[in-house]
Amino acid sequence: MRLDPEFLSRIQFAWVIGWHILLPAFTIGLASLIAFLEGAYALTKRAVFLNLSQFWLQIFAISFGMGVVTGIVMPFQFGTNWSRFSDVAGNIISPLLAYEGLMAFFLESTFLGVLLFGRKLVPPAMHFVAAVLVAGGTLLSAFWILATNSWMQTPAGYEVVNGLFFPTDWFAIMFSPSLPYRLAHTVSAFYVTTAFVVLGVGAYTVRRGQSPTEGRMMLRLALWFLAIFVPIQVVLGDLHGLNTLEYQPAKLAAIEGLWDGGSGVPASIIGWPDQKEERNIAEIAIPKLGSLYLTHSWDGAVKGLKDFPADQRPPVAVVYFAFRIMVGIALLMVTVVLAGFVLLARRRLDETRWYLVLCQFTTCLGFIAVIAGWTTTEVGRQPWTIYGLMRTADSFSPSLTGANVLLSLVLYIVVYLIIFPTGIYTMLRVVWRGPSASEDDAPVVSGHPKSPIEALAPATAETR
Repeated sequence: MRLDPEFLSRIQFAWVIGWHILLPAFTIGLASLIAFLEGAYALTKRAVFLNLSQFWLQIFAISFGMGVVTGIVMPFQFGTNWSRFSDVAGNIISPLLAYEGLMAFFLESTFLGVLLFGRKLVPPAMHFVAAVLVAGGTLLSAFWILATNSWMQTPAGYEVVNGLFFPTDWFAIMFSPSLPYRLAHTVSAFYVTTAFVVLGVGAYTVRRGQSPTEGRMMLRLALWFLAIFVPIQVVLGDLHGLNTLEYQPAKLAAIEGLWDGGSGVPASIIGWPDQKEERNIAEIAIPKLGSLYLTHSWDGAVKGLKDFPADQRPPVAVVYFAFRIMVGIALLMVTVVLAGFVLLARRRLDETRWYLVLCQFTTCLGFIAVIAGWTTTEVGRQPWTIYGLMRTADSFSPSLTGANVLLSLVLYIVVYLIIFPTGIYTMLRVVWRGPSASEDDAPVVSGHPKSPIEALAPATAETR
């Protein structure tokens, strides 16, 4: 059996970035949470905010380290597996990725050092500033990465000379037509992902009763945050859909499982897209609803998959089901948040065991939704690397053999299956230990708490 180097390169890149994206999906929101907690502690001197900041900073340090290890290999794949793409688009892609390293990564890593080791060495105000700069660095990193991806999705500000892309307008390149919607929708999704982790950890802490003040604070902070951001995420998703309808109509048709375009198109709730037969099997659809939420008009016109050549359509079933997984999780999230506020209004939030257990299970919801959304976006872009301009089949390295890629893919799988279980177990140890408990919510007025690195150290005979 012949090993296809292009197919294996796609699998390898999906494996690497699929695992890696889980980490920024967590650390971007977590950095902002730590900045909020540091600011709240600076203003109120309440021990609960300091304890929670110290607690989440330990977890942030572990996940940040995992993100560095798993992320640093991704750019190398552009040279090893996708050299044609790097050659053709390097004049645009390379500066964008370089700015992410120079402006964002170094900012994050520098001031993370202050956060981890500077509690006793810098004034409290500087510690808060360091937290804000780390959070800003994570957001800046998201901007540059998504600017790169958005240009590949909706290219602008370029010219093609002798088959190579050259920049003509860097502002248009950085702020390509889909960037505002993609950036807002993605960062909001990352915040929601982190908030559900905080909700689950807060529920576990409350159930255990070891640090009741901290557990209750995490529950309430997460619920109030989700009450704001889950509806925002729905609105941002709608705006992103309108942008996709304008600039990537084939992707939107695959998302909807829409084969025949026209006015007043139906909304496919569920079915099985048959790409060969160009129809959906056992479909449940609502007439005209598709046009309503896609164009905000009952009779809005939407292109179907049959309006595009067969070789320019993405793998419909993958995109179709990934999008429905994402939407289904969003509905479940809304239900969990609403149930939490009902219990909060009845003053039963902290005593309702079934809800606290449910919150623990919802910790993973955001991560699943992120993977589903990423799959929708990236598989829906196929068969293009640069949408409408360069095919993925023309992007991989011509010198590759299937055996080369298979070997590297197996090594990546082995290494990642070591890194992630080890890192997750280490973070779970921090959760099992829990945050320090407040004593009557008293202010911290003297002494220095342990640094996060000191807190991670095993207990000695003197500290047991």
